[in-house]
Amino acid sequence: MSDWLEHSVEVEVAVPVELAWKLWSDLELMPLWMKWIESVELNPEDPSLSRWKLASNGLEFSWNSRIVKLVPHQIIQWESVDGLPNRGAIRFYDRSGGTCIVRLSVSYAVPSILKKIIDGPFLRKIVDSSLLGDLERFRQYAIEHKS
Repeated sequence: MSDWLEHSVEVEVAVPVELAWKLWSDLELMPLWMKWIESVELNPEDPSLSRWKLASNGLEFSWNSRIVKLVPHQIIQWESVDGLPNRGAIRFYDRSGGTCIVRLSVSYAVPSILKKIIDGPFLRKIVDSSLLGDLERFRQYAIEHKS
């Protein structure tokens, strides 16, 4: 039996929501700002499917993911279909003055017996900090690609 742990972080990005959406929706670019993601490969027969590889400190995980909801300039929601059990969404909120809020929510399954160990405040803070760092790298990437 597994339990799901969830993390959510957000940043304000000084680019129009259309640009933030365009950059993030190109999933193969993800390793440029997500430090644990080594690669993302789109399935040429079905663009809603992609192969993900996570690598950090000698650990490697991979999985196939399916986009389950896509609303341009608003949300990309996914769930794994095999491998590392995970799901989540990236949401975009348009703000006046050519800025937007980008909010990332990620959930992953862990065995129930490990939940108390993994879901402690120390590890939660590490994961949240890492995800926030990813969004801050995305913010910088988006600003650099603002035309």
